[in-house]
This record gives sequence, structure tokens and C-alpha cells, in this order.
Amino acid sequence: MAPPLGDIAHLGHVELLTPEPDASLRFFTDFLGLTVNGSRGDSVYLRTWDDYEHHSLVLTAHGTSGLRRTALRTSSEEALRRRTEELTAAGREGRWTEDEPGLGPLYVTADPDGHETALYWESEWYRAPDALRPGLKNQPQAKPAHGVGVRRLDHVNYLAADVAANADFHEHLLGARPTEQIRLDVGRIAAKWLTFTNKSYDVVYTEDRTGSHGRLHHIAFATDTREDILRAADLALDTGVFIETGPHKHAIQQTFFLYVYEPGGNRVELCNPLTRLVLAPDWPLITWTEAERAKGQAWGLKTIESFHTHGTPPVDQAGNT
Repeated sequence: MAPPLGDIAHLGHVELLTPEPDASLRFFTDFLGLTVNGSRGDSVYLRTWDDYEHHSLVLTAHGTSGLRRTALRTSSEEALRRRTEELTAAGREGRWTEDEPGLGPLYVTADPDGHETALYWESEWYRAPDALRPGLKNQPQAKPAHGVGVRRLDHVNYLAADVAANADFHEHLLGARPTEQIRLDVGRIAAKWLTFTNKSYDVVYTEDRTGSHGRLHHIAFATDTREDILRAADLALDTGVFIETGPHKHAIQQTFFLYVYEPGGNRVELCNPLTRLVLAPDWPLITWTEAERAKGQAWGLKTIESFHTHGTPPVDQAGNT
């Protein structure tokens, strides 16, 4: 039986690894417009301007790039207890830790592919210093006057050896709703989009063609408008940020997007999905076929079949590209 809808409130933050910490930090602050909100050891805590929590992204120096942790905030203390009990009963027992500023205890487990997932309830609301105080009291922080100025962390796209098993973990143990998927002609699910909220998706699983486990496809930040993404492409051109593809519109989920690479080797998507919400309680799972997928993106741009068909973006040893 699937858990009650709403036990997971939203995607809280991610921890990203980088072998180029200084250059990666400049990318997230200067290009994307995130704000530093403290550091500890090898980690720097950054936030988007419309995040009510302490941080949206943890950037950690490491030998390779990749994703260390995805953190999900529950809707209550009781919801956190329910999820930990269900995870334990299903053989996904985790561990408790308090290793992040601004947060209470985190329950750390992993999906079947090995991606670390943390659940938490206690969260310290952000209070902007005078220099970052917004003009409107219902806004956590003033909008940045530089860079893209992304509004929030939007979603995570994981690579997985078995998409169906990992999607089932999110659906049946965490309470996510699947909204769209790709089914291959042989019947295998090659990708699946799931949501915890009224957004059309919060997490995505994409088949890892290498058969590897625990890898990252990309993380994504939302902008206010499509025009922000066009501006981001110009900024990338001016500042030497590698553009992989876009700006364009996805057929699946209809997201306007731009894929770039940060200097540490992680793919980052800038997206504008703000107008598409899943409001129907009986939203049907939309399935795309191989033939439909072969048509490419919404306006005919061909889907990338093999990464890095041209250009030389940063490549990490963990294979996250």
C-alpha cells in the first residue's frame, strides 16, 4: 500500500560533490546568483533567494563530482516517524544524524540504486541580514542583482540501473506520485517523473546505459520566466560556461530548459516549469513510447542520445556526465 500523500512536503536541498571547489563556488554564486550562508569543513552552504530554509545546496570538495545526498522535508514530526517506520519495515533502515546547520535530526537511507536520501522535519527559517533584506515581507531574501538569479532548487534527475525499482521506492515508501514515464518497446521503463507536491515533478529516474549505480544525471534550478533562461544562455556565452543543449522546450513535462556544466563536472539544468501544476487528484500517468521519444523535444530538437557529441565539458571519474 502506498503511504499517505503529503508525508513528504517538498524537495529540501541536495549535496553536490566537486573536485574544483573554488571554481564551482564561483559558478553557483556569480553565474547562478546563489548566496553563501555559512561553511563547515569542506562544505559551503548556499541558498536560492526564495528558499525559506537555511540552504538549498551543499557544495562539498571531493575527489570526483556527483551527488552525495538528497534531502526531503516531511510535512510534520508524525510524518517523519511514519516514513522511518515504513522504511525500516521494508528493509531500508537508515541512520540518524545531525550534520547540517539549520536542520534538526536527519534520517539517512538510500534508494535501491544507492542514492543517499535524507528525511527531516525540524528546519530553521532563514532570517536575512540587513544587506539582503527584501522589500516585501513575504519574500525570504532580496533578489540578487547579478547572475541568473534562480528562484529555487526545482528537481533532481538520477541515473539508475533499474528505473522501475527506484521509482517504486519513491512511490510506495515516500509517497510520490508518478506523472510521466518512457516505456521502451521491450516493455522496460527507461525514465519516470514523480512529484511530492502540485509541481509536475520533483524527482526523476533515467536509465543508466552503463548499468552503473548511484550516479547523477543533473540537478535543476527554476527561474521566474522563460526570458531568464534566454538571458542565462547569453551569460553562459559571455562567461565561458559550457552549454550542452538548449535553450529549448522538453516534450515531456513541457519544461523550457537550458543544460550547462559547472566546472566540477556536474550537469545543471535551468528550467522554467512554474506554470505547469498537477492539480487533479486523479492525474493519469502519461506514457511515452520509443517512437514518440524519437521525435525529439517539443519543437524538434533531437534528444541527446550519447553525452558530449561535441565540445569538451568537464568529465568526472565517477561518470556523472
